[in-house]
Order: sequence, then structure tokens, then C-alpha cells
Amino acid sequence: MSKTPSITIGRRVLETEAEALGRLAAGLDDTFANAVEMLFAAQGRIVCTGIGKSGHVARKIAATLASTGSAAMFVHPSEASHGDLGMIGSGDIILALSKTGETRELADIIAFAARFAIPLIGMTAVTDSALGLASDMVLKLPDAPEATDAVNAPTTSTTLQMALGDALAVALLERRGFQPKDFKVLHPGGKLGAMLRTAADMMHGREELPLVAPETPMRQALLVMTRMRWGVVGVVDPNGRLLGAITDGDLRRHIDGLLDRTAGEVMTPGPRKTAPPQMLAGEALALMSDPLPAVTVLFVVEDGKPLGILHVHDLLRAGVM
Repeated sequence: MSKTPSITIGRRVLETEAEALGRLAAGLDDTFANAVEMLFAAQGRIVCTGIGKSGHVARKIAATLASTGSAAMFVHPSEASHGDLGMIGSGDIILALSKTGETRELADIIAFAARFAIPLIGMTAVTDSALGLASDMVLKLPDAPEATDAVNAPTTSTTLQMALGDALAVALLERRGFQPKDFKVLHPGGKLGAMLRTAADMMHGREELPLVAPETPMRQALLVMTRMRWGVVGVVDPNGRLLGAITDGDLRRHIDGLLDRTAGEVMTPGPRKTAPPQMLAGEALALMSDPLPAVTVLFVVEDGKPLGILHVHDLLRAGVM
């Protein structure tokens, strides 16, 4: 059976949804900016809600908001009617999703918001719907066709909801000044968590630092270099400041009369590549390879003094890519 019809259908769906997203982007106005400010000023949580496919999207929006620094949670409308309304407090803001705005399961949440003066932001395609009229602010979805022909299954509409939720989350993220270090706290696991760990989190400490003084004979410096297994030895002044480093390349360059020299004579001043303790693991890995020449270890340095050492294998084992 030819695969061409499926490809044609797939392209049609993507083009339909892409066109709708373009209309959504073009239609953003001060209402969106005001919604961001309302959410930013919330004293409590952003309560996301919806039923069916809109409910799935609302749950995802809540998760995205929570992971980017905005206190958020999902409340199922049906469960809300059976006690979960108690999860919504006076300092919260409700973000309710419904394409038509006439979802009957939202009625109790809408009534609860009105009764206790809880701000309500509606995300709907119909501003004069029950949800639209009850909302303090309406984020209007464009009246775009679903990406189906005969069956009016939620496709384009949920894509628009998802994208608008992402837009809110990112706008709030930047409004809060949310930084990678903040993101790391909320994402300690997995590859992303590894990328967002810092050099200080992953380094080997002072007890494993291969360090010698500039006047140290190379015979002794080689013993330290071998014993500490990093393939490098750092050279520090009497105040503990890193003056330079000796690598395998330095040994080869000074092979003639090597054992008659001191560490200070053989070292490469600098060294050129070091990591501050707050540098992200992903950034440290990138620094190891660019700019050239590539290195396999970095001294973690603060105020000119080495605190620890970081090896490329530590980063790779942790899942930093």
C-alpha cells in the first residue's frame, strides 16, 4: 500500500495547525500582557483546570509553570465538585481551558471563583460563552478549524491551548528573572538535571588536587602527577593561587633535561581553561573542547585558588552530553 496518502494527510494537519498558530501569535495583544502581570502578581498558586483534552493540556500547563518558577497545580473539575474546591485558596488564580467555553463540568469552579472573588482567566475560542463572560480576563483562541475532516476531534484547538500555555510560562519565566540555577533546583534528575549541575557539585575536592610549588623538582612533580591520576599537576604560589599547570604535552615539550627542571620552568602559565564553581556542567563540558586545544580536566577555581578538579569522564558518566 502506498504511503503517499498518509504523508499528504500528515502535511495537511501540520500546515493547518501551523497556520492557526500564526494567527494566534499575530493576535496577541495587551490582554496577554495583562494576564502575565496578573499571574505574576498572584500571592498563591495558579490553578489550571479543564475537562477532556483541554484537561490534559491544563495539566501540562500546570506542570510547565511549576517547573519554571510559578507555583501551579491542576485541579480536575469533576473532583473539584466533590471536595477538591477546598484546594483553591483566596490568593490563587484560576486558569480555565475550554474551546467552546460551555463545558458544564467547569460550572462549579466558575461559581466558586465568583463567590470567593478568586480571579479567573479563561482560555477559550468563544468570548461570549459561559466561561468567557464569567472570566476576569479572556485569552481568546482564534476560530481555527480542527485538523480533521469528518470528525471534529480536538487537534488544532489543543495545539493552540498548549502553545498559549507555553507562551504564558515563558513570559512569566522571564518576568521572574528565572535562571538556569533555579531550573536546576526543580530538575535534579535525568540528563537535564545533569546538564544543570554545577562544577562545584561534580568536582573532586581539595584532597584530590594534584598541586606542587613552582620550585618543586620535576622528579617530585611527576610522582604527584602519577599518584593523583588526573594526567595534570597544578602549580600554586605560597598563597595557594594557581600559577599554571603541567600536562602530558608540557612533558613532551620539555623532554630534554626534564628531570633537571622545576615545576615552574615546565608549566604552562595560566592555565587557559578553568571553571568557576558556579559554572554549569554542560558549560564545563563545552569548555573542555572549545576553544581548541581540547582538555580532559579542568581546575575549579575561585579567587584564583583551586577548589577542586573536574574530569570529562565524571561529566559523561553523569549524563552530561
